[in-house]
Amino acid sequence: MRQVYLDNQSNTRVSERVLNAMMPYFREYYGNPQSMYSLGAKSKDAIELARQQAAELIGVTDADIYFTSSGSESNNLAIKGAAEACRQKGKHIVVSEIEHFSVLNAVKRLVQQQGFEMTVLPVDKNGMVSLDAVREALRSDTVLVSIQHANTEIGAVQPIEEIAKAVREKGILFHTDAVCAAGVIPVDARKIGADLITFAGSEFYGPKGAAALYIKKGVRIVPQIDGGIQENGRRAGTENVPAIVGFGAACAIAVSEMTANAVKMRRLRDRLIAELPRKIEHIYLNGHPELRLPGNVNFSVEFVEGEGMFLLLDQKGILVSSGSACANKALKMSHVLSAIKIDAAIGQGSILMTLSKYNTDDDIDYVLAEFPPIVKKLRDLSPLYSYFLKTGKRQAAGPGTDYAHEHEHGHDTTS
Repeated sequence: MRQVYLDNQSNTRVSERVLNAMMPYFREYYGNPQSMYSLGAKSKDAIELARQQAAELIGVTDADIYFTSSGSESNNLAIKGAAEACRQKGKHIVVSEIEHFSVLNAVKRLVQQQGFEMTVLPVDKNGMVSLDAVREALRSDTVLVSIQHANTEIGAVQPIEEIAKAVREKGILFHTDAVCAAGVIPVDARKIGADLITFAGSEFYGPKGAAALYIKKGVRIVPQIDGGIQENGRRAGTENVPAIVGFGAACAIAVSEMTANAVKMRRLRDRLIAELPRKIEHIYLNGHPELRLPGNVNFSVEFVEGEGMFLLLDQKGILVSSGSACANKALKMSHVLSAIKIDAAIGQGSILMTLSKYNTDDDIDYVLAEFPPIVKKLRDLSPLYSYFLKTGKRQAAGPGTDYAHEHEHGHDTTS
């Protein structure tokens, strides 16, 4: 059966060049990087090369790159580590309501266990953070602001340079979760002016199990893993050398391929955004129509439950998701869709398709051919759709009531 993988926001296929770079470090150069013999030196040299490659991707000095196991770990180290280091100055942190759970839950832990306070900024219907709201949230005791560069679910790309500038003007640390952005679109730490940046290779054809945190020189961080001296004492634990090597190789490849990959993905993305509504009525685009990641397509399909779509698409070999890889098994509307105020009855039918450099026009043709009949099949079984066809009204979850649907939750692209 044909397979079309459209869940690249949660993990991308490892490229052949990356895999080839990793293989020698499983069986040939397997020495511990902290050892003093030559086999260990091979591993140490490979890690330092990867550090240089990662630094080049975001335009920083390699000494400011620290390897971790995942974007979630990097976010936890950034949030908890920076907040704890600055607690004598204050205990106030600002985040947006559509941050990844590894940011939101890290801040909640600080609030619950260490007495910090948090301000959660709202977003507009496109998922964009207001610069004015950021400025208004800053206080004399604010020690950290964390706003993601781009959203994993609806693809919204924030005006991150302007936000960072407003924060830094007040002498407050600024962190951005760039996991979905780095390696996909340009992320230049110097232009952004961030103190801390999270990024992960699994988003741009590198392996799972390797990520990084950029820590600007002079920024204090309290380590979150107690142990040895690895990563200059900021992240203990025996280094995952093959994964780090693969991460570095993926960064190097991204530097040379990123522009061409983005052009290709954007073209395929725009085909789906333009053509699906011509084949399926009552379908709404979520997220900003222009300021979005090149491979992000997020629709809400009215009168359809997401679970049914996922299962029937999977039977056709089309692999999609509902949003965050940390939440999509819940099969309920995500915190991101709630934040942009999608009607709950419609949000249950949201579907996320994320593209990679490996997707083709044939993949898009296949989705456009197979997805509309699936929606029709599910709607034919839907009492809500039957009610709508008979009355022209949309029935709310409660019996005997209607809900007004004014498309405020997204962009009605139905032609």
